[in-house]
Amino acid sequence: MPACLYLASKSPRRLEILRNLGYAVVPLPQGGSSPFAFEGDEERAPGESSADYVLRTARTKALQAFEEIRSRNLPRRPVVAADTTVVLGEDILGKPRDKTEEVQFLRRLSCQTHIVRTAVFAGTDEANLRGLVSESRVTFGRITSEDMLAYASCSEPYDKAGGYAVQGLAAAFIEKIEGSYSGIMGLPVYETAALLREFGCGPFQD
Repeated sequence: MPACLYLASKSPRRLEILRNLGYAVVPLPQGGSSPFAFEGDEERAPGESSADYVLRTARTKALQAFEEIRSRNLPRRPVVAADTTVVLGEDILGKPRDKTEEVQFLRRLSCQTHIVRTAVFAGTDEANLRGLVSESRVTFGRITSEDMLAYASCSEPYDKAGGYAVQGLAAAFIEKIEGSYSGIMGLPVYETAALLREFGCGPFQD
């Protein structure tokens, strides 16, 4: 039987990555009435670095998941939680709110190299919660104004950190990637598998 775990995320991309690795995944939150929200941009704390920010937000999702598991008396299983940030300089580009902001993001990313950090945490409770960070560098080529407007007019960018999907139409903008493709998608496979092995549920273990 495949190892069963909880995913503290509504992201279909993270769910797909874990299932492709052979895990039986139970997404959290379950149902429509849950008070726990595992997605969404949080405010950056004063003086908080972009690296510390992604660690804090990912860890917070795991802690929220533990609380939901206890409140619903769900079976004890490993929880996976992650958060992804797109960083240009020290500015975090979150999820664009509208077409105007998406075009602003693309204009800033054009002809630039930015950093994508994804922090992933795994554990069965607060005591054994462990985290790792994947850091990748993505270089965009020149994006024309016409392409910016066309991309901003489609639905793809609006639930993505930085306003683009590396696995989608935005691949046409990307000149070079250094690092983890899966990490840029939202869940670094190497780091996630390494953490889950600590709980006896590596991708090659039944």
